[in-house]
Amino acid sequence: MITINQLDFGYKKNKKLFSELNLKLEKGRIYGLLGKNGSGKTTLLKQTAGLLYPDSGDVKLNGENAGSRSTRFLASYYLIPEEFETPGLSIRSFVKINAPFYPNFNEEQFYNYLAEFKTETDGKLNKLSYGQKKKVLIAFGLAANTPVLMSDEPTNGLDIPSKSMFRKIMASGLTEDRLFIISTHQVKDIEGIIDSIVILENGKIIFNQSLESIGDKLCFKTLKSLEEEEVLYSEKHLNTYEAVVRRSGGESTRINLELLFNSIVEGDGGVVKEFSN
Repeated sequence: MITINQLDFGYKKNKKLFSELNLKLEKGRIYGLLGKNGSGKTTLLKQTAGLLYPDSGDVKLNGENAGSRSTRFLASYYLIPEEFETPGLSIRSFVKINAPFYPNFNEEQFYNYLAEFKTETDGKLNKLSYGQKKKVLIAFGLAANTPVLMSDEPTNGLDIPSKSMFRKIMASGLTEDRLFIISTHQVKDIEGIIDSIVILENGKIIFNQSLESIGDKLCFKTLKSLEEEEVLYSEKHLNTYEAVVRRSGGESTRINLELLFNSIVEGDGGVVKEFSN
């Protein structure tokens, strides 16, 4: 559904952020796009949305070049940005103006999502708190029912109950014909809802795996000693170690996303090598 081929891009002429970057994302999945601040996550979303243009290479969504920004292309995705300006409109006026751009927008769904977020529908958008504004955009993006939904740091500004609700409604909104990308550095906020992980580091994709493949190769354990298992990466916590170990036999454990992320961006490459074959 999304194909990025040999993408080159830089904000400065002689300094590239992306160089020959390739990525393919399939429908029916929720991807976690992870990386440190400055790794290129927001830029990659903007490239996919046609908001930035490649120096070379191409980005396609459903076979259509993102740079075309045709009416059909623009109606095929919704992007929830991290930073945004909201107009001095009521929520109902916002929906009335923007919903016609999305042929599959479902107004009933939108207000149901707001109700689940416990967000009032009265008052003007620009008078709401940042967290409340974010809930409106998340609800609108889901209710737009576009084939692709992209979100950049969507849980910023949300309190703990709202983060839990975010995970619930994102999971409920996915269908076999939709693709969701959640870009975040708050790894714990997306545990339990993503199907695949893409990790960016300095403009390069250093890891791209489904949770199924991760679970087939790795286990995540709390160990008293690093001699107990074949440890690929570990972090010491008081008198124990949180460790990523090579899976053996039929054993399986819950995937610790934060530990996995740290093992890839801070580790010695041992975890990544497990997926090189």
